[in-house]
Amino acid sequence: MVSSNGGGNLNEALLPHGGVDKHDQENARELASRVWIETKKLWQIVGPAIFSRIASFSMNIITQAFAGHLGDVQLASISIANTVIVGFNFGLLVILIDNQLGMASALETLCGQAFGAKRYQMLGIYMQRSWIVLFFCCFLLLPVYVFASPILEWLGQPENVAEETCVVAMWLLPLHFSFAFIFPLQRFLQSQLKNQVIAWVTLAALVINAFTSWVFVYVLDFGVIGAAIALDVSWWFMVFALLGYVLYWCPLTWTGFSVQAFSGLWEFFELSAASGVMLCLENWYYRILILMTGHLKNATLAVDALSICMSINGWEFMIPLAFLAATGVRVANELGAGNGKAAKFATIVSMVQSTIIGLIICLIIVIFHNKFAVIFTSSSDVLEEVDKLSIFLAVTILLNSIQPVLSGVAVGSGWQAMVAYVNLGCYYVIGLPLGFLMGWVFKLGVKGIWGGMIFGGTAVQTVILAIITMKSDWDKEAEKARARVAKWSSPHPDDQPAEPARR
Repeated sequence: MVSSNGGGNLNEALLPHGGVDKHDQENARELASRVWIETKKLWQIVGPAIFSRIASFSMNIITQAFAGHLGDVQLASISIANTVIVGFNFGLLVILIDNQLGMASALETLCGQAFGAKRYQMLGIYMQRSWIVLFFCCFLLLPVYVFASPILEWLGQPENVAEETCVVAMWLLPLHFSFAFIFPLQRFLQSQLKNQVIAWVTLAALVINAFTSWVFVYVLDFGVIGAAIALDVSWWFMVFALLGYVLYWCPLTWTGFSVQAFSGLWEFFELSAASGVMLCLENWYYRILILMTGHLKNATLAVDALSICMSINGWEFMIPLAFLAATGVRVANELGAGNGKAAKFATIVSMVQSTIIGLIICLIIVIFHNKFAVIFTSSSDVLEEVDKLSIFLAVTILLNSIQPVLSGVAVGSGWQAMVAYVNLGCYYVIGLPLGFLMGWVFKLGVKGIWGGMIFGGTAVQTVILAIITMKSDWDKEAEKARARVAKWSSPHPDDQPAEPARR
């Protein structure tokens, strides 16, 4: 039997460094505390962002659902107008790409870093600059709406669908112009960790959308045009609601309209262009996947199955997009404050948590591979085809849980131009040719197209972005962020940090 003294000697023998075990425990507790603190900061953004994105996505679903009960042509027209015409202005040309998310992404970099550096008053100036540039770009994109009918006919759409889509697209012009204001407002509030405001406003807009869709479509009998008007009303409600909050409840970051917003517009436009390229190339990539599938034999079945997979992927992608936004804000805030190591730590925490969620959803898809499509169809042929594609959907979901976090790091750090080149090379130099090769040359059909685009494009892009992120000098990035804030801040006395910011 070992004595108590002997037990102590035995412990010392097992732990030759004495206090190392206690020291490790303290380090573990400290690490756990840091992870918990960062997690709370992260989910303060992620939680409301997931909700608001799903709610926004659901408004489109509600609109399409109401139109779908009017007829096949009406459903096709509202779907094409919303996904192709409205969606295409996210990436029409490089100079116009940034019309929506691109410029908003640049604004996210600038606002996030300025907020971290406590240059609070500059956030309002940045947002006003964004409004000016985006509103101008909205006018440049008007021909896409006006000439929607001949464009769609040239792309092979039936004449009746093209004409109906053009009418719907013209009624969606208010929605189009709302983007110039809503995205900057969202990024402005998001960079200040005020995502809950966005979530509540989006929830109210979703309720309004459902109610107004019913009123305009059925009560007033406006048909598919009523569905478009309901979407316009919902988005402009969000604009005015968020603007009202900014004007009355953001005294530090909104100091009123200023002529300084008209300075540095071209530089702002250039940074925005890089952001737009980065986001647009990925947006186009999966649209091209569906277009390529439409040229296969038995294309209807393939497109139906792929559309179901893309719908599920679209819903799930709202979660990684929320992590993209949260990572961008956290990294920008910490870099702007000069905390390079904190930005790195925020990246790691976000990456781990997003990947875990992706793995869980990936496993759900694998387990229910032959059942989840029942939500969308009762056709046995389509169900069988979706079952064959389920593994590709699972892999796409897993990669999408990683890649957006890395893109969020790029947004927060201001690497948009570099990432745009990475996206271009991976998606269009590697992914698309490989998808074409596997789909047509090796006759693997939609599985070959999707597989080639996943492993040739998305997977390679994810690896490259991961290497760039791991090799980054975070202290140097913090210095760049401070220099960027100084460059974009006016030397006027009014632009010095507000007194309340130093409290």
